[in-house]
Amino acid sequence: MTQTVITAGARQVEISHPDKALFTRPKITKLELARHYALVAAAMLPHVRGRPLALQAFPNGIDQPGFFMKSIPKYFPDWIATATVPKRGGSLTQILANDAATLVYLAGQNVITPHIWLSRADQPRQPDRLILDFDPSPGVGFADVRAAARDAGERLHDAGLHPYAMVTGSRGVHVVCPLRRGPSFEDVHGFARALAEAMVADDSRHLTLEWHRAERGRRIYIDVNRINYAQHAVAPYGVRPRRRAPVAMPIAWEELSDPNLKPDRWTIRDASARLDSEGDAWKGIGRRARKLPALASLRDR
Repeated sequence: MTQTVITAGARQVEISHPDKALFTRPKITKLELARHYALVAAAMLPHVRGRPLALQAFPNGIDQPGFFMKSIPKYFPDWIATATVPKRGGSLTQILANDAATLVYLAGQNVITPHIWLSRADQPRQPDRLILDFDPSPGVGFADVRAAARDAGERLHDAGLHPYAMVTGSRGVHVVCPLRRGPSFEDVHGFARALAEAMVADDSRHLTLEWHRAERGRRIYIDVNRINYAQHAVAPYGVRPRRRAPVAMPIAWEELSDPNLKPDRWTIRDASARLDSEGDAWKGIGRRARKLPALASLRDR
């Protein structure tokens, strides 16, 4: 069995079957995936460290069915950090990506996309992130998605929060606000839902809260349902299981006004170059955490 060793922090991580093609259009190997996570680890770790993970793995590549790994397999090495979190009827031991070696090891286990909780493992029921996911229906232009995200950002800023943006590597945009911990998921979800309802009331032609895809028409779905206990969202710099291996990329807020911006603009083959030239657009995001505003702050708009 062919193996390749990647240096990740203080560890040497062996990647078995490094030439296995996980993507076919173009061909992208397991080794390339592991190298991507080694290259972006310094920027990525502050956004994922300490958060339970839901891991999207594709043992036979993205052209075959994959699965979500939510509990740590018994064969994983004991240096992988974990957290035991409550679930209905018991508990679950989940993986934490607290170092570069873990990100590389996961790639070696055919994990293409890490998804993170909106809370940290030490206080799993207290979210420290608010996420609005702008998910366009087929036929909706990305200019409309950018406009909706900018509108949300203005409303969040007016309410006293500091919004950040990320193109998801799929179809849409995440607008993310760091929060001071304390309020429950129910509290944060209620605030986000009220904001989304106000946006839809102001522009029901372009926006919807309709969960059923068939009922959305050619509108943008504002998804606030990630803001719930044990739900998750794609990690910044995570690779998506799509053609060309696009990457979820944090962007400067001003880039939402760029007509050339696309949700899958960056891929596994140029994401690290973007980081080298522009740096992490979310660097220091935790220092901008603010208290969850009162619902009245939305009505004052």
